[in-house]
Amino acid sequence: MTVEGRAVVISARIGAGHDGAAGELTRRLSGLGFAVDRFDYLDLLPGRWGQRLCDAYHRELEIAPASWDWLLAAMGHAPLAGLARAVSALALPNLRKVLAPAPRLVVSTYPLASQALGALRRKGELDAPVAVYLTDPSVHRLVVSQHADLHIAPNDHAAAAVRRFGAPATEVARPVVAPEFRPALPGERDRARRRFGLATGERLALVVSGSWGVGEVEEITADVTATGVAHPAVVCGRNEALRERLTRAGVPRVFGWVRDMPALLRACDVVVQNAGGLSTLEALATGVPVITYRCLPGHGRANARVLDEIGLVPSVTGVAGLAQALSTARPSGLPAGADPAGLLARLAGMRIPEVPAA
Repeated sequence: MTVEGRAVVISARIGAGHDGAAGELTRRLSGLGFAVDRFDYLDLLPGRWGQRLCDAYHRELEIAPASWDWLLAAMGHAPLAGLARAVSALALPNLRKVLAPAPRLVVSTYPLASQALGALRRKGELDAPVAVYLTDPSVHRLVVSQHADLHIAPNDHAAAAVRRFGAPATEVARPVVAPEFRPALPGERDRARRRFGLATGERLALVVSGSWGVGEVEEITADVTATGVAHPAVVCGRNEALRERLTRAGVPRVFGWVRDMPALLRACDVVVQNAGGLSTLEALATGVPVITYRCLPGHGRANARVLDEIGLVPSVTGVAGLAQALSTARPSGLPAGADPAGLLARLAGMRIPEVPAA
């Protein structure tokens, strides 16, 4: 395969959504012939600033999750957004280093990285086209860089919001999900259930809460059980303390970090989620219906509103509403749209054929 040039993809290990999108974009761009270098924005910050930022975000979600409602609202105002842009500039010295030699394309999946790249474009220090890939269905001011050449949005609602914040060019694309996340083949669901020790005759609701296992997971689990409609199977991600608490409480189907999430999703009948992030997209791609319940404050609630508004994932409240949703949930699949890798390749000047929207 002819090498089409160097592409740089920058994400961040805050949750799994930014990295998940970056990983799949890297795979697709590599398939188009790019030599892709991928970096974590947090590692580009000086000293231990990156890890401290990640830890602070994680602790805030655990200890004071309600503060994220305030923070998201504040992001809509110029002073705090300006402060965030100033903080993003701390990565510029190391960012300049990883962008040498000059790439043909730069892609960001993380807001602070997008702001830092925008600063380089504004200063005339970066000639390569810059694209921002939006990982969430909702949009706040900080995800938009007015100096990026292209913003790729997962739905029309997000695209409209990006334009209101002054993005020069926006395209709607089908969300990127790894190809392993696909609907079950005949007999595959029962094989997956036996593999994970799940009963084949039960209606199972998979409770997910991101890679960190944050939010009202224990309450969600209890409410699913109280409905009598489905039995909960809970994924705790890297939150071992949560896993231990649920196990001690007698919840029979509790998982930690799951390496084969596609198979576990295919084993279940419905997903109950609280953030509207990567797990939601993976479930939709797998053909499993998704419900939002007891969502996280801040971006979790913003995502839930958008997903409900566009008819992709219903957001419900109360045990009665949960019971109704668990009974009637139907798969919707991922929304249609162009392949984002194709949009990126064309931004970099590659001539590739138009692929019909899926």
